[in-house]
Amino acid sequence: MKPSVLITGASSGIGAAAARLLADRGFRVFGTSRRPKDTAAQAPHVEWITMDVCDDTSVEHGVRSAQSGAGHLDGLVCNAGYGIFGSVEEVPLEQARAQFETNFFGVLRTLRAALPAMRESRRGRIVLVGSLAGRAPIPFQAHYSASKAAVEALALALRNELHAFRIGVSLVEPGDIHTEFNSAMEWGDPGASAYAAQALRTERIIRESLPRAPEPEEVAHAIHRALTARRPRVRYAVGAESTLVPLARRLLPDWLSLKLIRNHFGL
Repeated sequence: MKPSVLITGASSGIGAAAARLLADRGFRVFGTSRRPKDTAAQAPHVEWITMDVCDDTSVEHGVRSAQSGAGHLDGLVCNAGYGIFGSVEEVPLEQARAQFETNFFGVLRTLRAALPAMRESRRGRIVLVGSLAGRAPIPFQAHYSASKAAVEALALALRNELHAFRIGVSLVEPGDIHTEFNSAMEWGDPGASAYAAQALRTERIIRESLPRAPEPEEVAHAIHRALTARRPRVRYAVGAESTLVPLARRLLPDWLSLKLIRNHFGL
């Protein structure tokens, strides 16, 4: 019998790459999307479930659909998320709340829906997709960085809570990845900002770095390792910067780490 996995945000980017790889490796893949009809034809290897991680009822129904279809979920990958770009001062509170509603509370909703059955069976793997930004916050992406820092804290606490139930929890932590993530980011209008010059420089550097960034398949391989390793790691860093930047943060004083980030973005 194939192992089963539920992946949120499986219609594009990292989620789509993970769905392809896991299906190729013998998993029965359930993928969630708010509009699965738009991608079902391009991803016949996925059993699609309509699910909005910001809606309690939708999440409960989506998780139940996967659990009843598979009989038991062997893996859960919480991947759905997006970013916003703008200064701490100027991003509207409604937009900041929406960022956390998807990136953090969406993960929390999915976990709360899936955990009772996984805990009862005393087996399974959970993978939360974080970000290097959660450990090295990016200027003008403070809200995204903060949401991913919250996901990191959630993953570490959850790993200890579920240890007695033999459920492994891992954090997959990519840096910049060559996906449409930045195209889908809510950029706002830096030109109208009091921070226009700094924001535009930061935006340009982010966009210029993308062609050199790792492909989403690298993250998919890390997700696969987290789901299948006999002893899954706490954290899987993806890309050289996801290894080097946290090392620098540990070795250098905070003021110097922040200065290096400023210099990188020309601030």
